[in-house]
Amino acid sequence: MQKVVISGTGLFTPSESVSNAELVASFNSYVERFNEANAAAIASGDVTALAPSSVEFIEKASGIKSRYVVNKSGVIDPERMFPAIPERSNDEIGIQAEIGVAAAIDALKRAGKTAADVDGIIVACSNMQRAYPAVAIEIQQALGAGGYAYDMNVACSSATFGLQAAADAVRGGSARCVLVISPEITSAHLEWRDRDCHFIFGDVATAIVVELAETCTSADAFEVIGTRLHTQFSSAIRNNFGFLNRCDEAGVDARDKLFKQEGRKVFKEVCPMVADQIVSHSNDCGLAVSDLKRLWLHQANLSMNELIAKRVLGREFNRDDAPVILDEFANTSSAGSIIAFHRHRDDLATGDVGVICSFGAGYSIGSVLVRRC
Repeated sequence: MQKVVISGTGLFTPSESVSNAELVASFNSYVERFNEANAAAIASGDVTALAPSSVEFIEKASGIKSRYVVNKSGVIDPERMFPAIPERSNDEIGIQAEIGVAAAIDALKRAGKTAADVDGIIVACSNMQRAYPAVAIEIQQALGAGGYAYDMNVACSSATFGLQAAADAVRGGSARCVLVISPEITSAHLEWRDRDCHFIFGDVATAIVVELAETCTSADAFEVIGTRLHTQFSSAIRNNFGFLNRCDEAGVDARDKLFKQEGRKVFKEVCPMVADQIVSHSNDCGLAVSDLKRLWLHQANLSMNELIAKRVLGREFNRDDAPVILDEFANTSSAGSIIAFHRHRDDLATGDVGVICSFGAGYSIGSVLVRRC
């Protein structure tokens, strides 16, 4: 079987960041205004008063301390509380393609490749800017790459699902070099006025170069040992925004048209599924969990990662075993595990093995076992 490697990764980070303190100040100002405007209805019991948030609540619930966003002013404006992103003409590159291109250029440089080497592009992320044409094809044109391009969405697992598709394409000969790009503008599908989730997401873009080992010139390559995907339907994490919304005016702008989850249910159901997949996948590839030098996990919640790492490794959580980047980036959906891999792999020696694992809505789980070349 052809040996496939990840030869480079790239990262685009927006220039603006929102701290928990800034976010709480904005949210609490919104809460005060809402409660004042609805004082009579609250007093009569017709409307429930909103509760304020706090930095302590956010950090205890998630481990998040800040998040990058493509637009800060709109997010922290208590009279708006969602990003201000002006529409562009059809002759201009879209914002999602723009940040995807930036991450792709970084990844190609690290891999020692040019766009001319690329003949496959997969844009894999939680929400696409539009239904069509594919954002991936727009990126293909902007880069000047050949071959084919398409979009895919498996929510927070999109990048690992994209990695399997890329590895299969390279092994099968339908492409020589594939870019998997995750341009996540999660700030646009978050309800910033909901205390239970207003702190969760941040914006970022990642890119991964996948190619045959025989064409790789990078000194920072990782062999893809094996990939495994699993899905199981659940509505515990859901976003109902889509083109059918206009067909029923009653649901326009309803709460379910943005990110919504049953957090405790997700925690209870997903953590054991992820841990079991990592262990079984490793064993089926002839590896013991003790062989895993690093767990690059999806960055949704610190407690989830602590529990998963403990169940997999059989010992207390250690950030060297399972690096954390969500304190700086927050949950960046499919990009989170890739950021962890991008930032925390330089210390691994030749032959060291680790797993890139993402999980989220669907439920969906993707695990990619890699070995330092």
